[in-house]
Amino acid sequence: MSFNELMAAYSLALRKRIVDAVERGIATKREIAMTFGVHGTFVHKLLRQKRERSDITPLPHGGGVEAILKEDHRRALYRFSNV
Repeated sequence: MSFNELMAAYSLALRKRIVDAVERGIATKREIAMTFGVHGTFVHKLLRQKRERSDITPLPHGGGVEAILKEDHRRALYRFSNV
């Protein structure tokens, strides 16, 4: 399993439930984040994305630094550590 598979984007259904809760004003954004098990920053970024793009679907990965360990090296390291 790769790192990106572990860090999958939150589902569209969850995103809709969070936005709905904020728009209904049922609690503070921080309380809503805790209720849904996400970080408060995610709620703020989700609302900004909705405001700026009129869309809450997950954005594509923005890039970043290439992994130092390639997949085959990670597998070898995992095998070595489980000896």
